[in-house]
Amino acid sequence: MSAALTARERMLGRLRAAAPSMPEAVDVIDTAIDQHYLARRAQAPLSPRGRIAALQAALQAAHAEVDCVRGDAWPALLAQRLEAHGARRVLLDIGSAEGQALRAALPDGVEALSFDRPLVQWKGELFDTVDAGFTVARSGIAASGTLVIAPDAATPRTVSLAPPLHICLVYASTLHADLHAAARAERWADGMPSNLVLVSGPSKTSDIQQTLAYGAHGPRWLWVLIVDDLPAREGGQP
Repeated sequence: MSAALTARERMLGRLRAAAPSMPEAVDVIDTAIDQHYLARRAQAPLSPRGRIAALQAALQAAHAEVDCVRGDAWPALLAQRLEAHGARRVLLDIGSAEGQALRAALPDGVEALSFDRPLVQWKGELFDTVDAGFTVARSGIAASGTLVIAPDAATPRTVSLAPPLHICLVYASTLHADLHAAARAERWADGMPSNLVLVSGPSKTSDIQQTLAYGAHGPRWLWVLIVDDLPAREGGQP
C-alpha cells in the first residue's frame, strides 16, 4: 500500500512541477489540419469521376448495392428494381423533384407515400407495411463511402431508419474527397447543421461470437444511386 501511495505521490508531484503550457490558438490548429489534408489529397488526387469510383467501391465493400446512372435513367431503373424486390409501399418526399420523378415511374403495384402525419398517428402502419424509404443525399464522401443526409420535415430521419430498405440518391457533383473537404466546402464551421446523418452501409451489428447480422437497428438493405451529372469536359479534372 505504501509503495502504491509513494508511486502516486511521485506521479502527482511531476504533474504539479510541470510548467503549464499555453494552448494553441484555434486558427493555428485549423491551419495545421488544413495543411495535413491538403498534403494528403495532393499525394493521391481524385478526379470527379475518381470520386464516383471510390464512393462506389467503399459502399459495395460495406454490402450496399450501388448503381451509377445518368440523370434521366434512374427513375425507371429504380422502379423496375423495386417491383422485382417485391416492394409495395415506398416512403418519399412527393414535393421534391426527385420524389415526383420516382412516383411517376412507379408501376401500379407500388404505392408512393409521403411523411405527412405525426409519427405517433401511424407508427404501426409505418413499421409494419412500408417496404422502402427514399432519400436524396446532401453530398457524399468518397474516401469512406459515406452519404451525408440532412433530414427535414418532409424527409425526417425515420425515412432512412425505419423501412427495411433505404434507397439514397446522390449527385456526383456533390461528392467530396474526404470528410475534411466536405466540412470545408459546405462551410460547416459557419453554422454546423443541427442534424446530419452519415450513412456508410446497411445497418449491421455483431455479437460476442462475432456473428454479423444486418438490419438489427435499421435498414437491412441499402441501395445507392449515383447520378452522374458531371459535364463531360470536367470528368477527368482533379
